[in-house]
Amino acid sequence: MFVSYKWLRDYVDLSGVTATELAGKITKSGIEVEGVEVLNEGIKGVVIGYILEREQHPNADKLSKCLVDVGGEAPVQIICGASNVAKGQKVAVAMVGAVLPGNFKIKRAKLRGEESNGMICSLTELGMEGKIVPKEYSEGIFVFPGDAEVGTDALALLNRDDEVLELGLTPNRSDCLSMLGVAYEVAAILGREVKLPEISLQSTNENATDYIKVTVDAYEDNPLYVAKLIKNVKIGPAPLWMQTRLMSAGIRPHNNVVDITNYILLEYGQPLHAFDYDRLGSKEIVVRRATAGEKFVTLDDVERTLSSDHLVITNGTEPVALAGVMGGANSEVTADTTTVLLEAAYFNGAAVRKASKDHGLRSEASARFEKGVDPNRVRAAGERAAYLMAKYANGEVLEGAGEVDTLTVEPAVVSITLEKINRVLGTDINIHDVKAIFDRLQFAVTLEEGIITVTAPTRRGDIKIEEDLIEEVARLYGYDNIPKTLPFGSTTPGKLSDYQKKRRVVRQYLEGVGLYQAVTYSLTSEEKAAQFALVSRDYIRLAMPMSEDRSILRLSIMPQLLEVLKYNSARQNDSLGVYETGAVFLANGKDVLPVEEEHLAAAITGLWHAHSWQGEKKAVDFFVLKGILEGLFAKLGLAEQIAYVQAKVEGMHPGRTAEIHLNGKKIGFVGQVHPSVQKELDLKDTYVFELSLKTVLEEQTPPLQYESIPRFPSITRDIALVANTETVSGTLKDIILTAGGQLLKEVHVFDLYEGERMEEGKKSIAFSLKYADPERTLTDEEVTKVHNQVLEALKEQAGAVLRG
Repeated sequence: MFVSYKWLRDYVDLSGVTATELAGKITKSGIEVEGVEVLNEGIKGVVIGYILEREQHPNADKLSKCLVDVGGEAPVQIICGASNVAKGQKVAVAMVGAVLPGNFKIKRAKLRGEESNGMICSLTELGMEGKIVPKEYSEGIFVFPGDAEVGTDALALLNRDDEVLELGLTPNRSDCLSMLGVAYEVAAILGREVKLPEISLQSTNENATDYIKVTVDAYEDNPLYVAKLIKNVKIGPAPLWMQTRLMSAGIRPHNNVVDITNYILLEYGQPLHAFDYDRLGSKEIVVRRATAGEKFVTLDDVERTLSSDHLVITNGTEPVALAGVMGGANSEVTADTTTVLLEAAYFNGAAVRKASKDHGLRSEASARFEKGVDPNRVRAAGERAAYLMAKYANGEVLEGAGEVDTLTVEPAVVSITLEKINRVLGTDINIHDVKAIFDRLQFAVTLEEGIITVTAPTRRGDIKIEEDLIEEVARLYGYDNIPKTLPFGSTTPGKLSDYQKKRRVVRQYLEGVGLYQAVTYSLTSEEKAAQFALVSRDYIRLAMPMSEDRSILRLSIMPQLLEVLKYNSARQNDSLGVYETGAVFLANGKDVLPVEEEHLAAAITGLWHAHSWQGEKKAVDFFVLKGILEGLFAKLGLAEQIAYVQAKVEGMHPGRTAEIHLNGKKIGFVGQVHPSVQKELDLKDTYVFELSLKTVLEEQTPPLQYESIPRFPSITRDIALVANTETVSGTLKDIILTAGGQLLKEVHVFDLYEGERMEEGKKSIAFSLKYADPERTLTDEEVTKVHNQVLEALKEQAGAVLRG
């Protein structure tokens, strides 16, 4: 809701309170003010000018040379490019030295050889949005009424010397979808009175019921319908002050009759509609449900197909309006309209919402009916609109109205004790202060034996239960005035569980090595559901999926991470590493809830390292990702319990994939994505891993033990073994560690050779072995004895011998 500060002063005395201060007070009372816009911010030097002469520019077809009186000693010459500029107009002129939006400064200039001393401005050039500018001036300059005084501030006439407060209303506060509603709220905050708009309506001797009869067939949807008749109206522009107030609220002016209905919409929060009575085609209004398949052309010249859920206003035979949403083209007020039928009605919000949603017609009117209008303000809004049409459209308002009234609305009556108010708020407010708060809200209140009984006006439909009264007391008493207290009793401070701590360690480590965290959908398609799954289970289908691409609960994170890489690669971000910790869902059988297990997955592609100066480039490979995993397991204290076993996984490269084992149990895999899958996703070589994070983080680790720095030297022996090609290095390493006993401290591979000098079916693999004893210096004899045991074990268990 956009609230004009100047307009609000018509209803509440705001003296001593600036717009910014008012915004702060409203926010503290419970309605957030999202911003205060100063309409003339950064604009100066714009006055009303009168065009004395206008002639064609001698050197340009689309320019005009104008002599303009701007209230100074002599007229000034201004070159103007607007197509609608003409002699005798009063226009907005930016003088030399003026500043327009965007810090655009006006200077003397020569345009095609002719001097220009200023600029004749359109409304968009003065900072107004094109969508709110009247259509007749949307392609040119704005023309002021003839009574505008030359030389005065044009921005003041356009109400741009105003500030607009944008209220962020919650659905329960529909009462503030009107200037009067905001006025009641502000008056309560400031402790001041509300001044209601003037309605001094003079009716003619003719009676409206002689011209119109109202029948309502759908009483539940439309319990109140009032039709007033205004004759001999003269269609023209609304007064400038009204147009500018509408534009400040984001509504485009049309003509005096339509603008008045929109003005009342903003002032009272009550939507109205004006029909051209002569085009109505009958002397009756019938409100009914539409028939299935019934056709109707709305004001936007779109033919709508109606259903029996839609409420329509008809002339007895055909629809003339979609109730509460939009009028029909067949009864639209035009420049030739002389008699107006003014509708003021109370429509059921659900019926209006149904029609608005079905036809995609969201309007200011439908929004108010949906959230609820004040039933006791319907007639007053109609009377006020009729009064304004008589005043600004020279209309003659007929006595009475055609109407149907079956509306029964009782104000809400809620009782509460002072003890409960203070107990809930933690305050010590006395009963007189509570009564004063309700008096400021203009709620009727009675006090009897410690019970406060409040009668809420119908404009406040959100007041229904005791807690609503407590909220009203709290916000007007002032949230800042409520004392701060600590909870009573013993409390246990919150902390992270061991699992949560370890999860944070995992995330921090992976981000530390250069991976980005991704968050992907837990829903996938049937095609991708089983890809890369660690456990073979039936997948779980949603009962009502939004789409087939998001219809299955995932069994693996990997397909979504590959989609992330594909998306980035298509946008030239082709060197990337991502990881995700998230849930997968494992079926437990029919009618049984699935198991939700947390997994960790990562994917890397492109260059892992690039040094442009030295020309170094290192593409990702299996050992980059394996190294990341080894560092992670070391961080978690599990390095000694992890093993990598060559394996085949569907969708993965058959020779570059390994299972990850924790204490001999498979927990995941690591490797390269199969080339066919990479090609399908248009990716370079891509390496991935996925493992059960739940299993890893729940694994118990021994307490951390520190070892002293060795005081005695170690002895290193390198061996090159000839083994069968299919023998993996991990097998040989395990044999070496077992045979080496306590003296063997470290073993690692440092070379692999499978060249032409090797026997067919054989390979040479070299290990470096480090022997040490923390208590003494080892002798060559001791090391040689253990070393020979290692060589013997390799020969017996794996057929591996020293290379000759």
